[in-house]
Amino acid sequence: MRSIHLVPVTALALVGLIGCRQASEARSAAPAVTTAQAPPAQSAAQSVLPADAPSGNAFNGAIAETMDSGGYTYLRLRGGGKDDVWVAAPEFEAKVGDTITVSLDMAMENFQSKTLNRTFPLIYFVQEVGRNGKPPVGGQARAPEMMSSHGPSAAAPTVEKMAPPAGGVSVADVFARKAALSGKPVTVRGTVVKFNGGILDRNWLHIQDGSGTAAGHDNDLTITTDDVVQVGDVVTATGIVGINKDFGAGYTYDAIVEKASLK
Repeated sequence: MRSIHLVPVTALALVGLIGCRQASEARSAAPAVTTAQAPPAQSAAQSVLPADAPSGNAFNGAIAETMDSGGYTYLRLRGGGKDDVWVAAPEFEAKVGDTITVSLDMAMENFQSKTLNRTFPLIYFVQEVGRNGKPPVGGQARAPEMMSSHGPSAAAPTVEKMAPPAGGVSVADVFARKAALSGKPVTVRGTVVKFNGGILDRNWLHIQDGSGTAAGHDNDLTITTDDVVQVGDVVTATGIVGINKDFGAGYTYDAIVEKASLK
């Protein structure tokens, strides 16, 4: 069993929402961008959620801006005189002016796309897309796949009880002290029991260290990182604690350690 050490991620460069890009603008090592000559995207201070379109409701809109990146098609939809709505779907052929229907199921606030170097105040990751008034069909998004289980995979390795790293805490301690640790760096160590890569511009792993219990929901900790590990690795992670994270579709995390990277 090999050991891998995690350290804090360097801060990602944050950028403001950019306006419409010219269709001729090229990106190296990325799909071409196709945009409309339309007003800039909403600012972070403005709401981009239609007043009468709560999560889970179908939304019809014309594509005002579109771009492909990281296996997703990003779309700015305009419809019914409401504020524009940003959505992302598994990559498909789309062009400005097309009318599509989507279900606003999985909302992500302040989502940072590293492949686009852009932050979206609010974006919906959708599983299916309908065209020209037809109901959404086809194309499964990868985000729900990532959320298929909060616990270990079917082939989870044996987890040996281990002490917290020097200056760190146990997995169970993260949950027990989550309110005090929220927004602060923490160091934990454990065996990787689940790994999902390339989901929502990051990799996701679950670790266990023998502390806590499954019944108490405090024995399995989720960590996000840019780097790759394997099930069975023993890792030491230092990252920022987040609490009460809601990724939509009923998948929430009481505590999660975010923005960790391999040393």
